[in-house]
Amino acid sequence: MARSKNKGSQEVNAGSMADIAFLLLIFFLVTTQIATNKGLTLLLPPKNEDDEPLEIKQNQKNVFKIQINSADLLLVEDEPLDDVTLIRDMVYDFVLNFGNPSSTKKGSDNVSDVDVYNSLPASMKSYITRSLGKDDSSDGPGAAIVSLKADRGSSYEIFIQILDELNAAYNRIYGERVGITDEEFRKLNRTDPKEKEMYDRARMGIPKAISIAEPSSQGG
Repeated sequence: MARSKNKGSQEVNAGSMADIAFLLLIFFLVTTQIATNKGLTLLLPPKNEDDEPLEIKQNQKNVFKIQINSADLLLVEDEPLDDVTLIRDMVYDFVLNFGNPSSTKKGSDNVSDVDVYNSLPASMKSYITRSLGKDDSSDGPGAAIVSLKADRGSSYEIFIQILDELNAAYNRIYGERVGITDEEFRKLNRTDPKEKEMYDRARMGIPKAISIAEPSSQGG
């Protein structure tokens, strides 16, 4: 008997393909990590409800003012500044000026500016006595505030560059206080009890008081 030439067509059963594709989609959604731009991790000051600017309520000599206009030109303490890297030393001197240190204990550390000064190493005290202590600069670290205000037309690059200098100034203060470099201080591991103790001791009574003011209108 001759074999029939009309064989049934061979088809792949695709009935479950949609379910498999759906499961694969779920798998990749769950396991894939999507890179996101987290921006700057900054704690900004609370919005001031009054018409009066926040820094006006402070004694002006305790506020170190940095302004950036829409052309990325700087005014530091109301004077033009071309070299951004000079800000680091200027802020260092401002915070450690000790022009009129308070003996009142305050803050979460419950220490005064006098306590802070007495805790500094001899090299820092010598520098303060020799070069600082100005009447027209900050009274002490507990009162010192660095105010940074940008124009809405200022570039992101100059803003970040200045923030880097401000953080470097504080890291230098903290590092010198405990006998290490600013880079070593920045790399302290706060999960290690010994390094955490050094980190806290370096910062005690010297808050990193950087105020980011609301940008002014372009061209300001």
